Amino acid sequence: MLTYWQRAQKCQNRTAKKLLQLIDNKKTNLAFGVDVTTKDKLLELADKIGPEICVLKTHIDIVEDFDPSVTTGLSELAQKHNFLIFEDRKFADIGQTVEKQYSGGVYKIVDWADIVNAHSVAGQGIVDGLRKVIIEKGSDRGVLLLGEMSSAGNLATGEYTKKTVEMAQANQDVVIGFISMGELVENEPYLINFTPGVKLQAGDGELKQQYNTPESVMAGGTDIIIVGGGIYKADDPLAEAKKYRTAGWQAYQTRLTM
Repeated sequence: MLTYWQRAQKCQNRTAKKLLQLIDNKKTNLAFGVDVTTKDKLLELADKIGPEICVLKTHIDIVEDFDPSVTTGLSELAQKHNFLIFEDRKFADIGQTVEKQYSGGVYKIVDWADIVNAHSVAGQGIVDGLRKVIIEKGSDRGVLLLGEMSSAGNLATGEYTKKTVEMAQANQDVVIGFISMGELVENEPYLINFTPGVKLQAGDGELKQQYNTPESVMAGGTDIIIVGGGIYKADDPLAEAKKYRTAGWQAYQTRLTM
């Protein structure tokens, strides 16, 4: 198995390379899904948890008091604490619409988010639309495709997942990996697997969310564990983040020796 650093050298996309190098240097494969609804709480948690993570995952459209200072603040914190920002937008429309959603509107996502994600259900046009914006902006950006999901009964399985992998392989200049439950394709070191639904104890949560442990998902070939409520709902979010960081990194070290 290659290390994160070794894999970084094989990446065509500069955001993928930067992320893998960051993980290796910072010794953390933890992404924090900070799904809170006020700008003050969002920025407070990003600042507090930032030293422990490689990626901050946002849902910017749930911030009830959003204004441009939110994304400016997040960008400053990303520089301060050395993490990337992943806006969990899940684009799922035709290319022309996605162009506008990505570049314009209230949020202007391409200006501040290093990474976004998209459903592959719309076909090649969705990647083309995102690529067009990235090229026009001259930005270093990466796209994740929804290969699998952690909710019970989801339809991202079988042929859908297979076609998603093929789309990623054909667009490695833009697509840097997947939202998945583990490794979706072998011998493609430039494709990074992000796994949501991770908790220190496995089980089912509210609204049919299924949780797996850092150890189980890393053993299954994932690269980055995404933890949300397990951190921000804790009495001491920083202490909990440290636990997840340690568990994720130890599970990676174990996998290296297998």
